Amino acid sequence: MASEGARAVGVDIGGTGIKAGVVDLAEGVLISDRVKVSTPAGAEPDDVIGAVREVLDRLGVADDASVPLGVAFPAIVKGGRTLSAANVSDKWIDFAAEDFFEQGLGRDIHFANDADVAGIAEVRYGAARGQKGLTILTTLGTGIGSAMIYDGVLVPNSELGHVQRAKHGKDAEAYAAYSAMEREDLTWHKWAKRLQWYYSHIEFLFSPDLFVVGGGVSKHADEFLPMLELKTPIVPAVHRNNAGIIGAAALSAD
Repeated sequence: MASEGARAVGVDIGGTGIKAGVVDLAEGVLISDRVKVSTPAGAEPDDVIGAVREVLDRLGVADDASVPLGVAFPAIVKGGRTLSAANVSDKWIDFAAEDFFEQGLGRDIHFANDADVAGIAEVRYGAARGQKGLTILTTLGTGIGSAMIYDGVLVPNSELGHVQRAKHGKDAEAYAAYSAMEREDLTWHKWAKRLQWYYSHIEFLFSPDLFVVGGGVSKHADEFLPMLELKTPIVPAVHRNNAGIIGAAALSAD
């Protein structure tokens, strides 16, 4: 294990799963098993915090407040409050989530948006390290999360998965998230056509210098990224589905 001062715990709460691990902050890698439980049905606050306690217990760090703890959550996060509720209970809307977790876990935490912390992981330890200009990371999973980073500085709560599809009545993630591929049993080719629309639209709006694609499906990047035709380079995330854990841990120790 790394020294006490060089490690932290990250918890990544998603619409379908809650993952956690102990991270070596010098290298940006997990130095424990990745522990995962299913997100409780309905994802209401009391049930979610119970699941977070479970993963911390399984890591053996539930009562060790000397190790910094970061929690990533799928919502707009401002001043410790969750202002939206993507793929979780509406009870999280305008909810004092950071205080809720700190009281429920009996310790200080760092609380942030899940895609934002994944972006931090890729900037510090992954595909966007040293990248100049605008990097846009997207996480393709239950929804589409996003992180915008300019010259290494995070612009929080970008929520680019919720850009609207004109005349269709659905946002981008309802149409192009990995969950849409699974739900509609799309082939890689048919899904890539939806991603082409999405990334072309984001490219037009923001003229980024790099796209980084994260989420669990990024391990299959060779199946769909080569089909996309963009002016902007687009690469898979180095840390894939662990980026949320790593970024949350890194921010907790800042």
